[in-house]
This record gives sequence, structure tokens and C-alpha cells, in this order.
Amino acid sequence: MQLSIIIVNYNSHQLIIDCIDSVLRETKDISYEIIVVDNQSAAGSLQQIVQAHPSITALDMGYNSGFSRANNAGMRLAKGDLLLLLNPDTLILDRALDRSVQRFAASGHVACGVQLLNPDLTPQISGNYFMKGGLNHLLPLPYWGGLLRWVGYRLNTKVPNVQEAKAVHEVDWISGAFLMVKRSTLEKAGYMDEDFFLFAEEVEWCSRIKKLGILAIYGDINVIHLQGETTGEAFDSAEKGYYGLFDRKGLQMMLSNHLRVRKQFGVGWYFVLLLNYTFAVPVFFFGSIIEGLIRLRNPFRHIQKVGVLAKNVAMLWWLTPTIIRNKPHFYKVL
Repeated sequence: MQLSIIIVNYNSHQLIIDCIDSVLRETKDISYEIIVVDNQSAAGSLQQIVQAHPSITALDMGYNSGFSRANNAGMRLAKGDLLLLLNPDTLILDRALDRSVQRFAASGHVACGVQLLNPDLTPQISGNYFMKGGLNHLLPLPYWGGLLRWVGYRLNTKVPNVQEAKAVHEVDWISGAFLMVKRSTLEKAGYMDEDFFLFAEEVEWCSRIKKLGILAIYGDINVIHLQGETTGEAFDSAEKGYYGLFDRKGLQMMLSNHLRVRKQFGVGWYFVLLLNYTFAVPVFFFGSIIEGLIRLRNPFRHIQKVGVLAKNVAMLWWLTPTIIRNKPHFYKVL
């Protein structure tokens, strides 16, 4: 078995059926298996996938275990020499799996990804670089993040991601939407950290994988990623990307990003991030009032968002003693 494809299901049966259809249609030259791990989806979701594709291996976790635990369970069942974590909201194009497996297996790379595309075929960020202390997580903060971005540009700070890969790019971490590793890599780096429920788990995993060798994005191989479709539905969030901070999905992202910084960079950098988020609350409040007055708009139009951001930051402070101790804990926010 050359490749084991692991897909996590949470009420995403139609997306997964379409994804598997694309795998079958575009994969001809390699031996592979498909493992679908179910995170306590609504009744009938996993059954619909199995009915549409009875050849898959189906595993029911029995609870909503999140991304790390479900993928780990799939990887423990996997028989392939290579293992691919594949998002439900992806579509394989132009023999992408055949090409990536053949190239990756023959390379010295320890992990690889491909150039992800939006549905309109425009490029999507697929590979990224670490910023010390995870300071890039400050950029989505209203007003304060914009100021830091401006300062970063003036200081010619390295951009934290590959905007579009057209060749082979070496990166620090790869999007979990399409992340392929060798079994030898898994055996040395270990499985994904099961403290994470959702978001940032692949970043932390890649930080350990990177100690073993080169991670690469194959820019000439493309896969469509309907970014944020599954998580938006899971959290009842209108935000399809990964920058919104003003709902439960935003809280989960903030929590996971802070947890990753604690694990990868230590307690000091964790507090740098947390204090910046705390400072951003009054900056957002007063900044939105001043902007409203200048632009002759309602100066309190963002007051609800300010409140949600403040509540989310308060939750981070509440969980800080647990995060600092760095003992096993499932950081799930629902």
C-alpha cells in the first residue's frame, strides 16, 4: 500500500462523497486506501459515505474528538508507506495524488503539501513560515493588528507564508487541508498533539516534523480547497476563513493559537501574545468610536464585537493556569 488517505467527518458527508469521487476519478497509478473517521456526526452521515463508497474503511470515534485525535486514530489504522491528511472540503485535480506520491516517495522530504486553490482556481496559502513567538497571530486584531502589520512592512519583516507556490518551496509548516508524511517521519516525530481540538494542531506537529528534515510545497500540483466550509458549519459561523475573532470559532482559534505558542515557544512568548490580545480590546473599543466619528458613522456599531472579543480574551485568561502547566488537557470550546 503506497498511500493511506485519512479524512475526518463531522456532518460533512456530501463534501466527503464529492472528495472521494475526485480521488477515484483522478488517481490511477498508485495503490491507496481511504479511511474516514467520524466525529459523532448526525445520524446517517457516516452511513451515507459508506453507501456511496463501500470500499472505504470507516471508523466511528463515538464523540467529537476534533482534528488531532481523529487523524491519529486514522493513522493508527493506516497501512500505507505514506499518509495523507486530507480535508473533507477538497477536490483532487489533474492526477494530484499520483504525482505527489511519486515525487514525494523519491525525495528526501519528510512532509509535503501542494498548491491549494480556491473554487475560482485562484491560489490559496498552502505553506507557511514560523514567526518567532507566533507574532503573526496578532495580525487579525482590529486596529492593533493593522498597526503591527504596517510596522512589519516598514521593517521589511519576512512574510509568514508563501502567497503562491509555482515550484518546490521549502516551508516551516504545511496546511492541514493536504498534509502528506512518510511513515518513517511519523515514527520519529510522533502523532499529532491530542490536547488540540481544532486549529493550529498541524502547526505544532510540523514544528516537530521540521526537526527531522525538509517540508516542501509542490507548487505545480493543485488541489481545490473550499476553505472553512466544514468549520464554519460546525461552529455556526459565517466566517469562512481563519481570521474572525468574534464568535465561538474565533475563540477556538484564539485558544489553539495560544496553546501552540505555549508548546512551541514557551511561557514567555505565550504571555506576550496574551497581553497583546488583552490590550487589543480597549484599542478596538476606542478605535471604533474614533473611526465612527471621523467617518460620520455610528460610533458604537462594533460594540457587540468588542464585547465578544473581550469575553473570548477573558476565557483565555481563565484557561491560562492550565495552559501554563502544560499537562494533558483537551482544549475543546463548544
